[in-house]
Amino acid sequence: MPFVVLIGTLDTKGLEYEWLRERLNGLGMDVVLVDTGVLDPPWVQPDVSRDEVARAAGTSLAALRAQGDRGVAVTAMARGAAAVVARLHREGRVHGVLSVGGSGNSAISTNAMRALPVGVPKLMVSSMTSGDVSTYIGGTDLTMMYSVVDIAGINRISVRVLANAADAIAGMATGFAAGTPAPPGGRAVIGATMAGVTTPGVNAARELLSVLGYEVLVFHTTGPGGRSLEAMAAGGMLTAVLDPTLLELSNALVGGVGVAGPDRLETAGRLGIPQVVSLGALDMVKFGPEVPERFRHRHVHAHNPSVTLIRTNADECAELGRTVAAKLRPATGPTALFIPLRGLSTLGSPGGPYHDPALDAVLFDAVRDGLAGSPVEMVEMDTDINDPAFGRAMADHLHLMLTPAIRAAAS
Repeated sequence: MPFVVLIGTLDTKGLEYEWLRERLNGLGMDVVLVDTGVLDPPWVQPDVSRDEVARAAGTSLAALRAQGDRGVAVTAMARGAAAVVARLHREGRVHGVLSVGGSGNSAISTNAMRALPVGVPKLMVSSMTSGDVSTYIGGTDLTMMYSVVDIAGINRISVRVLANAADAIAGMATGFAAGTPAPPGGRAVIGATMAGVTTPGVNAARELLSVLGYEVLVFHTTGPGGRSLEAMAAGGMLTAVLDPTLLELSNALVGGVGVAGPDRLETAGRLGIPQVVSLGALDMVKFGPEVPERFRHRHVHAHNPSVTLIRTNADECAELGRTVAAKLRPATGPTALFIPLRGLSTLGSPGGPYHDPALDAVLFDAVRDGLAGSPVEMVEMDTDINDPAFGRAMADHLHLMLTPAIRAAAS
């Protein structure tokens, strides 16, 4: 029988969780109900008590109540819930996770969901889903569903939303419990980054790596994509990394949308995972339909109805070069930086609106200076990043890095 874990604050949402438990039991699920409430007594009996969750966080309910700080309590119970769910997963008692609630419960429960491997079904029904949910999702395959009404009782709207959520997680858990066949051949897995403005070059690399026998997972560098790449590298799911698209770094520096967090471009190096990196899309910063007022004097480009860009300036290019070098320099495994001297994107290549060799040179000089004397190999090519020859050269280089390790593992 598949196990579904329900996580929630049973002092405020007990009625809803009891309804969900009964619905899931009727669908053939074995339900594990985890209580993350702190204040009032739970409305229903949990399978994992709030005391156990607090202990898993290294604290106690008494201590959290004595502090009287909601933020501290939410943070602690989120940490404890993650530890509890990770333990249940090790015990084989997690085939899916479901939670419902508002901001506090969403923060607690999604933190627990993010502790699970990619592939384990995770569903959060939240009143927060109509806004920016990137902090809840992180780099995981977590699904968020808008509750329409607040989670405050069973009514004609919430009953349908909750029923859909229960039916969805039951279906996913049943499929997950049945198992997913592994891809044939047990191929080494490479994580690659791509954006629309680097697609031709990355596709050339991906196609060659596939021919060479690798399984290539492509991550769109929109913020969640970069976080997913770093998370999968940290989780030991990647053999190597091909990271030619660094748009998230320029977004982070200048204040654009789509930021992957402070660990971007660091995990592979820290763990010694072979990596080939380039400087794709560092010639731009991404915004929504309109750029903020303070940037409207810049070289603005309407990429599509949803995305507007600005060109990075000299100061930003210099800082980005220093940032890339600082992130790559401590790498403990084979690392190479490929520099495309004729352009960093479809917009920055010859004939494109962002083609500016002088600005690119500022970036190149900064990264060369930052990596001077380091073990990071620098390869410069007189092409733009989307030239198929550039993509294939990156793929060939990564293959040469990996061949000795793969042969050693097979012997």
